Amino acid sequence: MIVLDTTVLLYAVGTEHELREPCRRLLAAPRRFALTTTSGVIQEFVHVRSRRRSRSDAVALGRSYLTLLRPLLDVPEHAVADALSLLEEHGSLGAFDAVLAAASQRVGCRAVVTADRAFAEIDDLPVVFPAEVGVAELLRSVPATPQQRRSSGGGDAGHHPSR
Repeated sequence: MIVLDTTVLLYAVGTEHELREPCRRLLAAPRRFALTTTSGVIQEFVHVRSRRRSRSDAVALGRSYLTLLRPLLDVPEHAVADALSLLEEHGSLGAFDAVLAAASQRVGCRAVVTADRAFAEIDDLPVVFPAEVGVAELLRSVPATPQQRRSSGGGDAGHHPSR
């Protein structure tokens, strides 16, 4: 499971920026990578986007992300308690980011993709920054599912070609 921060969603639909294409490439492969986020990230995205564009644009994109990133990562009470501890430990970490980090840690995610460097301060949280190299490495590191191997002619999960 790969968890996306608000920054990834914003850059993907934003104006020209060096992070726009890597974020778009990552979002183009949700089934393969089991991309997800939290309801708080969708909420924050809609809030920020509606300050820059129309509310209807922000809501439409928020709905698209909601569909694309299902099922959303649950944020149970224990994750909120963990987030409060992270806030105490890391002065540069914001409250929304602390909740995302804590929920991601609880599920043992493969990575949190974010442009926010504050996430890197958290021990035991695998963070990938969406620069070309970061996303490119992440895209190479996740193996194809058995269904993808079958559909691409690569055989099923139990079949191994002779060496």
